[in-house]
Amino acid sequence: MTAPTKPPHSSPADDVSGADLHVPVIDWFDDHARDLPWRHPEAGAWGVMVSEFMLQQTPVSRVLPVYEQWLARWPRPADLAADAPGEAVRAWGRLGYPRRALRLHGAAVAITERHGGDVPSDHGQLLALPGIGEYTAAAVASFAYGQRHAVLDTNVRRVFARAVTGVQYPPNATTAAERRLARALLPEDEGTAARWAAASMELGALVCTAKNETCVRCPIAGQCAWRLAGKPEHDGPPRRGQTYAGTDRQVRGKLLAVLREAHAPVPQEALDRVWHEPVQRARALDGLVADGLVEPLPGGTYRLPLT
Repeated sequence: MTAPTKPPHSSPADDVSGADLHVPVIDWFDDHARDLPWRHPEAGAWGVMVSEFMLQQTPVSRVLPVYEQWLARWPRPADLAADAPGEAVRAWGRLGYPRRALRLHGAAVAITERHGGDVPSDHGQLLALPGIGEYTAAAVASFAYGQRHAVLDTNVRRVFARAVTGVQYPPNATTAAERRLARALLPEDEGTAARWAAASMELGALVCTAKNETCVRCPIAGQCAWRLAGKPEHDGPPRRGQTYAGTDRQVRGKLLAVLREAHAPVPQEALDRVWHEPVQRARALDGLVADGLVEPLPGGTYRLPLT
């Protein structure tokens, strides 16, 4: 009698169990987790939400001062909702990707109008807020309310790719297979699942990093499929690089810097001085206007948006 074979479309999620990973990773997290303000109980769900918006594609070191200033100025969603969206853009400073500031402001308005100013705990209600996607809804529900959700950011995806799938890097975009794997690895207990989500993310941020990973410090190095396979080099599509110098992103940042510093409408001539190439400068300014980050006024002046 022959042994059964795996179905042709099987994946690691079909036969993996996270039980052997949960305890060592969570124990490691208990000993090595960074003391971050959004992890304190007093941060509440709003503090967690603000941190999740700010941390997207931005390192913790840059987020910390802006986060502290933001929460001091707008300790509740209603406080932010009562202010102009342009003030959110101004306070965002140089965190980058400033549309996140507008989205966070929009979420604060919706929370104030729909939920009495309290960040909802229901995952579906979180997902229905403007600017909240699959990842952020799961992260807030998990980190703020201790719920059981698969929280898949870049760090977690890299840990799962290496430890379970045996490849150096995950795909450029999250796949259905990754979501199935993340759900298969979730502990059944809600509190443990929330802790696992935070612990696996921290492991990717501090140990299982994109470059120069430190396997000697990893609590699951002995079980890591990628390490046991000899750390094969990535052979998938090229990984996307983060370029900045000379790009429209850089020009947009320079234009916004002028507008953030000004508390009155800024004339076109002041904006023209920030970048030497007129076509790229105009394209960047048009993009800021189209994104709702800049408001054009009669007479060729510009300001951060008031509505």
